[in-house]
Amino acid sequence: MKLLCAPTSPFSSKVRMAARYLELEITEIRVDSNAGPAILVDNNPLGKIPTLLTKDGISIFDSRGIMHYFDRMKGKRLYPAKQRKRTEAEVLEALCDGACDCLLSIVYERRFRTEEKVFQPWIDRQWAKAKRTLDQLSADVPKLGKKLHGGHFALAAMLGYLQLRFEGQWEEEHSDLIGWLRTFEKKFPDYPAIKPQV
Repeated sequence: MKLLCAPTSPFSSKVRMAARYLELEITEIRVDSNAGPAILVDNNPLGKIPTLLTKDGISIFDSRGIMHYFDRMKGKRLYPAKQRKRTEAEVLEALCDGACDCLLSIVYERRFRTEEKVFQPWIDRQWAKAKRTLDQLSADVPKLGKKLHGGHFALAAMLGYLQLRFEGQWEEEHSDLIGWLRTFEKKFPDYPAIKPQV
């Protein structure tokens, strides 16, 4: 299998962590989604990463689609078998993915608009959503059991992206999540190499 991805992308990071955890053989192909390379747009009309290319010629996207594809493969499961626990994992993943959408919106607003056209109310609105997410997670820090699941990888990817792009803007009020990340890294030692980074 081939994974079209980028090292800074939290969604790519989540999928790459899951693949490593499941011990799947995947060739990572780094792409610049803004450049719209043929290998990406020919396999994903949205031109977004990550995109998984399977051995039988199927293209799978977005990150949650890939995660659920991994879960259906033989071997370790990526989501709990019990319905309630699985729902909790899926909701955690959706929450963290949604916060990452907000964070990326802020980055893109600043990166792709000229300074005089940057719309600060939009940035403030997206940051408020991300902060509410962090506040909720801090109030009820997700448990790390014997097995990791998709929600854990989504949370680790989100926190890694915050460290990369929003350093110094969130840590003081959310020290419990930094503690969670340290515990996660003990359970998943490959995290430093796979977390969002330049």
